[in-house]
Amino acid sequence: MKRNPVGLFLDRFSPPQGLLLMLLAILIGGVTGLAAVFFIRLIALIQESFYTLVHALLPMLGIWTYLAVPVIGALLAGPLIAWFAREAKGHGVPEVMQALVQRGGRIRARVAVAKIFASALCIGSGGSAGREGPIVQVGSALGSVTGQILHLSDERIKNLVACGAAAGIAATFNAPIAGVAFAIEVLMSGLQVRMFGNVVIAAVSASIVSQVFLGDQPAFLVPAYAMSSPVEILLYLGLGLAAAVVGIFFIRTLDYFERRFDGWDFPLALKPVVGAILLGVLGMGYLLVSGSSVASLSGYGAEQLAAAKPSIFGSGFAFIERAIRGEASFLPFLFLVLLKPLATSFTLGSGNSGGVFAPSLFTGAMLGGAMGALYASWLPEYAGPTGAYALVGMAAVFAACAHAPLTAILIVFEMSSDYGLILPLMIAAVTASNLAQYLYQESMYTTKLTRRGIRFVQGRDLDIMQAVAVREVMTDDPVVIAKDAPLAELYQMFQETNYLGFPVVDEQGLLWGIVTLQDLEKVLVEDDLPLRSLRVEDVAIVDPVTVHADEPIWTAIQKMAPRDLARLPVVSRSNEKTLIGLISRSNILRAYDVGIIRKQRGQLLEDQLTLRREERNIFIEVRLQQEDRAVGVMLKELELSEAVNVVSIERDGVLQIPRGSSRFASGDIVTLFVRKEAVDLARRQLSGQANESY
Repeated sequence: MKRNPVGLFLDRFSPPQGLLLMLLAILIGGVTGLAAVFFIRLIALIQESFYTLVHALLPMLGIWTYLAVPVIGALLAGPLIAWFAREAKGHGVPEVMQALVQRGGRIRARVAVAKIFASALCIGSGGSAGREGPIVQVGSALGSVTGQILHLSDERIKNLVACGAAAGIAATFNAPIAGVAFAIEVLMSGLQVRMFGNVVIAAVSASIVSQVFLGDQPAFLVPAYAMSSPVEILLYLGLGLAAAVVGIFFIRTLDYFERRFDGWDFPLALKPVVGAILLGVLGMGYLLVSGSSVASLSGYGAEQLAAAKPSIFGSGFAFIERAIRGEASFLPFLFLVLLKPLATSFTLGSGNSGGVFAPSLFTGAMLGGAMGALYASWLPEYAGPTGAYALVGMAAVFAACAHAPLTAILIVFEMSSDYGLILPLMIAAVTASNLAQYLYQESMYTTKLTRRGIRFVQGRDLDIMQAVAVREVMTDDPVVIAKDAPLAELYQMFQETNYLGFPVVDEQGLLWGIVTLQDLEKVLVEDDLPLRSLRVEDVAIVDPVTVHADEPIWTAIQKMAPRDLARLPVVSRSNEKTLIGLISRSNILRAYDVGIIRKQRGQLLEDQLTLRREERNIFIEVRLQQEDRAVGVMLKELELSEAVNVVSIERDGVLQIPRGSSRFASGDIVTLFVRKEAVDLARRQLSGQANESY
């Protein structure tokens, strides 16, 4: 493969690693900032153009405009997603997570282009989605493509992907700190310190660019709120508990519609149109219930129609600001808590493109406003302003949906520039996140991946960790020390081996405990202990946590997690005291690499098998009727062609593996593996009718 000029330049002059990554972070941040500005203005242009077009062609359409405009947007966005880049479907962040964990951060360049235009069409035409998810995916794609062009390592590409994601959040919301938190908490599940600075630089660069073009004002102009009473903390705690339930409702509603639309045998390019119709009907219904006059809408101009669109359309930032200012009442808040997740599920579940960040903030603001109104009527002497609860509710519901309390706290803080509610923000967000995670393990970003058989835990693919056994990576012959050995001998072993811990055995060589360098250091700092007389058994941990060789690596990780253990003795199944190995964190890291290679090899073999099978062979099922020739006949008596093989027989719900003496009965479902050209022959040999249905 021909090397590009930039790659050749890097190889020849070898600039310092830190300088190179810093310059790339600035570049990615700046370009992502420009992309965010373009995206935001494109959304506004599309909204203006669509409403102007519809009003010009059908000026008396009135309230039906809110059905026509989303459908037009879906008609344009659907084919773009289906035919150009299917990764642009939905809210995009799961695809970035999958690329980070499974593909070394590699994302196709065309995803950035498709995502911007498809999401702008969706949001500009009224689709209930946010603009942050698309920009996160666009920034991530820019970072990934940059790393691929320069032929950087997987780790550096992942770092540039995180830079792009942080830059996307920073540019969209003018919130650089929250952008960094999002990249670390949601995408990377932790970030090395030496990589942290690059993410910060990218976020700052993107924020500066967006401020130049869009201004440096916070996203919302919020009154100065503060806690009016210490008792109010309990009210915010109740808001956090309610936010967990609402967050789970949002996650499961979106997941339900994604499943329904994904399982529907209908052209992918047209599925968003169906979602747009449902959204339009919901929006019109909301306007009618909320008291809007159809007659007055029919007399509106294009700008007035755009301004009066249902609150559930788009990202809903205008209504969020009203909620934060306390300018709405209880019932509208309550309706929108239910309607916004439904509207977003219609939009994104049907395959349209946009983000879920803003809809979750909108839902949280409505929940907070509703509960604030209740508190004000029930406990007026303790409850603060309704708008304060709306502000805190934004963080709480997003934390529950994304399982990311730090990002939730920072995003709301930066979007409002209000420090007075930082304590309620922390209480509500952490409560909502922890309770939601306890009640429902998946977040709105991992649910889609779980459906694909990909389960992430702390940035790792859980299926990979389940596929590698402890015995495959453990140290088979660990260095041990006797429990009656003096501390001097233990100290010498630490110096000679550079190990940080040893299993401790008794006189029979059976496992007695485990001792670490930390255990020894605790003793050495004590001045009044008789060190010369102490033995290993005086400082070691008795009856340590153990693991078996046939257990998966994930089991070892779970056992290490509660007390952050660095190593576990591996013991025999027959005798829990028989030491057969030792597994440490370094072994687990190696296990993950082994699992990835094994999974990729398995996928490659599966793809090859699938291609081979699809070329010549297929599986078919034939249900036998009473009059069929095979009924009552043994398999060995049927003169089947060499191109036909009987795989299984299902009888009364029980699956049987056929043998030569197996006798067919009426009602049997027979699964055959046949050559494509022999399908009719196979059916004829079983049923005697060439066109028998199955």
